Amino acid sequence: MISRVFRLRMWAPVGVLTSLTYCLHQRRVALAEPGGADDQNPVDRSLLELKMVQVVFRHGARSPLKPLPQEDQVEWKPQLLEVPPQTQLDYIVTNLAGGPKPHSPFDSQYRETTLKGGMFAGQLTKVGMEQMFALGERLRKNYVEDIPFLSPNFNPLEVFIRSTNIYRNLESTRCLLAGLFQRQKEGPIVIHTDEASSEVLYPNYQYCWNLRKRTRGRRQAASLQPGISEDLKKVKEGMGIASSDEVDFLVLLDNMAAEQVHNLPSCPTLKRFAWMIEQRAVDTAMYILQWEDREGLQMAVGPFLHILESNLLKAVDPATPPSKTRKLYLYAAHDVTLMPLLITLGIFDHKWPPFAVDLTVELYQHRESKEWFVQLYYRGKGLSQDVTPDCEACLEVNDEVFGR
Repeated sequence: MISRVFRLRMWAPVGVLTSLTYCLHQRRVALAEPGGADDQNPVDRSLLELKMVQVVFRHGARSPLKPLPQEDQVEWKPQLLEVPPQTQLDYIVTNLAGGPKPHSPFDSQYRETTLKGGMFAGQLTKVGMEQMFALGERLRKNYVEDIPFLSPNFNPLEVFIRSTNIYRNLESTRCLLAGLFQRQKEGPIVIHTDEASSEVLYPNYQYCWNLRKRTRGRRQAASLQPGISEDLKKVKEGMGIASSDEVDFLVLLDNMAAEQVHNLPSCPTLKRFAWMIEQRAVDTAMYILQWEDREGLQMAVGPFLHILESNLLKAVDPATPPSKTRKLYLYAAHDVTLMPLLITLGIFDHKWPPFAVDLTVELYQHRESKEWFVQLYYRGKGLSQDVTPDCEACLEVNDEVFGR
């Protein structure tokens, strides 16, 4: 265990991230900006050596999870599933112990819903594959070309990959890796998954009884909240959806976002109220999550944050054998993962996490002082101070999320 406080780089938020970067429960964290007027110890970035990168990303664009109850529905044709040649790459899926791939109950459920046009619900499309390939190319530029950190070809000794056991996420990971390593590999690509009953890469409402009990009824109650209720009525009336139909802003946004990214003809009402629909979907999700409910956040995203924390701890521990760490950790997750993760870290921008979005955590070590530094990126950009929360308030949340 190191004795120095980790310093947070480039507007990095404190709070949970201070625990994530092992500030050892100190109540003081410096936000070090190179050459800043208030920086007592400016850091020469040329003396920082990149040691590890962790990327949490949402899958690429897909078909909706639930169709809207309208007579004139958008057609989701199988042609949208064409696989771009540059994304093709072989991979193996195992459980976390390296055994056979677990059964995916979600994929079975998605296949029970056939959309107009013939596609199933939640299928990764050509657009989504291209999005993930582009994300892989961006990571290649960052960590292969601009900084010679990763090998140009996939090396299983450098990269650990984990995904939720849902086909669109596995395929999204394939496309990302194809872009990152240009389909070149020096060993088998293994994607690790977990059983649905113990998955922690998303808030596990189905199998975590306490979390389910805590959030029970909140989605329905959210649609009845002042403001949300009136706006939902306005949109449903404009779309000709009966008030009795179980359609909320989460369903509306899911369909709207999928239709827009594929340039499909959305309902005029969806286009007219696009901004409001996204904002009300965020409001609905925030009501369900109850971000001030610390125990709820702990159950929703704490186990996943603990994984990210453990990776950092191993990386900074000189006693850790090289075989027990990787240069790059990839985690294929979902919007319902990223939203509570961003909320917990104090960096949520009140916008719905789009398809193929990524949250990247970089770990650096100073070549001379041997101090450790962390830099955060969301959507490929360093985080700005306007989303940095109050330090003291976040530090109060810190121990709660990890159950300390």
